[in-house]
Amino acid sequence: MAKHILLIEDNENLAYGLRNNLEIEGWRVSLAADGKEGLAKIRDEAPDLVILDLMLPEMDGFQVLRAIRAEGATTPVLILTARGEELDKVRGFRFGADQYLTKPFSVLELLARVESLLRRGEARQADEAARRIERFGEIEVWPEAREVKRGGKTVALAPKEMDLLLALLARNGAVAPRLELIRNVWGYSGDVLTRTVDTHIGELRRKLEEDPNRPRYILTVRKAGYRLRRD
Repeated sequence: MAKHILLIEDNENLAYGLRNNLEIEGWRVSLAADGKEGLAKIRDEAPDLVILDLMLPEMDGFQVLRAIRAEGATTPVLILTARGEELDKVRGFRFGADQYLTKPFSVLELLARVESLLRRGEARQADEAARRIERFGEIEVWPEAREVKRGGKTVALAPKEMDLLLALLARNGAVAPRLELIRNVWGYSGDVLTRTVDTHIGELRRKLEEDPNRPRYILTVRKAGYRLRRD
């Protein structure tokens, strides 16, 4: 899927020209003509990169940048502005900008910086995903790495057992009906019966529960399906 760039620029001609150049490179581009619209689009659209002018109507670029960083957003931001004073650059980086490019500028340099920031963003996302851990009891699950530990020791799960565990985790404690599990884990395969789900649940309990016959976490919901309790 093409990376999404949000360009916040009030100069209409410049904005459309930049959008054309960025789209030629294969990126998806949306536009905002003032700071308030840009801030709303950052929140609603979660772009992969923001190109931000400083001199904007409604809210200036510094206010937009401070707002998103205060909210914890790590979206890469490239400031693109006519304000080239050292103090402005210092403020931009202090408020959380990743790059600062002054107008007039080289389109080729802009494209190179955009590509670099998008690569950096991908690496950051991959690193954050790799560190994400799901926990219940003494069980730790690294979804991206497809790794499970119980009491600090690695537990070997078969591929479908891992898929089933991740499907239960994705429900966040809600009941996962058997038919939903068949669809999500086995893709509605014709040779998959309800009993197949039950068998794999039994294996998960054997490997992850202290007492598989009296499970604490992987629970049966009668006539409905299964759910995973985290506490």
